[in-house]
Amino acid sequence: MESIKKAIQILKQGGIVIFPTDTAFGIGCRIDGEKAIKRLFDIRKRPESQATPVLADTFEMAQEYLLPIPKDVIDKLIKPYWPGALTIVLPCKIDKVPDLVRGGGTTLGIRIPNHPTTIEIIKGVGVPILGPSANFHGEKTLYRFEDLDKKLISMVDFVLRGKTSDNKNVSTVVDCSINPWKVIRKGAVSILSS
Repeated sequence: MESIKKAIQILKQGGIVIFPTDTAFGIGCRIDGEKAIKRLFDIRKRPESQATPVLADTFEMAQEYLLPIPKDVIDKLIKPYWPGALTIVLPCKIDKVPDLVRGGGTTLGIRIPNHPTTIEIIKGVGVPILGPSANFHGEKTLYRFEDLDKKLISMVDFVLRGKTSDNKNVSTVVDCSINPWKVIRKGAVSILSS
């Protein structure tokens, strides 16, 4: 699809794109584009101390940015729920993950979305992309293209139309950098704490 190719090209060049995922509409840029990341935070009015979730296309890509993932996280969370609406927070390689993405911390929240368009974009860009929801900070998460804020649309470089999956729910976020794990945000995936 031409529009997917265009989204990939813009992201590769350091632009910002709104795109559908398996949960909500996301707004993103490449993980290694410091200027684009700063601009993304400015557009969304997101506090710089607040880490932002990242989307990868494969387990191997996710692992490149994380410290070795513990076996129990792989067996109990990644194998059953990826690709899917589960964001896992893990200790990351801080030299590879920009400070803003980490919110100044040492962890990264990452997931593999279960949406062919999103996966195709990430594969095409070749690195993970930031994937917060396409809204201004503190406003409600949007699941339909028609509901996107026109002002937000005018501030990005490209909008990829399309549909999110039908679950109308955000991803569940589990912090696996602590023991026992802690569910930080309940969402589409129901899991019991470890």
